[in-house]
This record gives sequence, C-alpha cells and structure tokens, in this order.
Amino acid sequence: MGEQATRRPLPADTVLAQSDGETGRLIALWENAALAIIVDACFPPSGRPGRTHRWCDAPADVLRSAAAGRHSTHGLGLAEALRLAESLGSVPGRLVLYAVEGADRSPGTGLTPTVARVVPRLVRRITADIAEHAGTAERGPCAD
Repeated sequence: MGEQATRRPLPADTVLAQSDGETGRLIALWENAALAIIVDACFPPSGRPGRTHRWCDAPADVLRSAAAGRHSTHGLGLAEALRLAESLGSVPGRLVLYAVEGADRSPGTGLTPTVARVVPRLVRRITADIAEHAGTAERGPCAD
C-alpha cells in the first residue's frame, strides 16, 4: 500500500492497521471511527479462492458465528466482535467489510497466486469507499 499512498495519498485522518483479530483490539481500532473498513479471509464450504464479498453498515446481521466444531482463527470471530461492539455502543459511524475467500488456511506467509490477483481490484474498491466517505465520490451500492 506504500506505493499506492505515494500516488494517491489517503486522507490525513486515515489509519491503516493490521490486527490479529482479537475481539478487544478490533473494537479499540474501530471505536469512535467515522469509517472502518475491515478486510478478512473467509473459508466457506464450497469456496472459490479470490472471490470477494462486501457488506456495509450492518455486517453483523449477515455474518454467522462459527458452527460448533469450527473455530475461527480469531478466537470469538468477527461476527461476535461486531455484536459485542454493537451492544457496547462501540461501532464506527460506518462499517464496510470485505471477506476474501482463501485457498489455504495453513500457517505460512504470503498469499496464494489466486488470492493475490484480487488485491489490486480490492485496493481500488477500498480507495473508492474512502473517497465516497470523504464526499469526493457518489455513494454506490452497499452489498455485492
């Protein structure tokens, strides 16, 4: 994202953060934010690596908790973190969630080539979300 920031700088109040997904740290990152954009991996039963899903404003309504016997790599999971934040009144003004279907969840570094190919498009979509929030673009559809 460093090269992208040089070509088209993000608004001054934009914070880029990486999280291990621990519930309290997630809530602390988006608490009091006017806009929070979350990008996470997902592994649906019949997934297509690289397919991207987008939800905004009420992703807690569409996310399901991990089924019994399935464990999130984040402990409680993003759905539970969103619900907890909502009950604590600690949700951002606007929330956009991108879930990218992964190919491999085993420990390691880097993205598989299939998933890496969607990164430039994802960066453009996130940049558009930020511009829209800043009022420099028209508000587009929320889910796709």
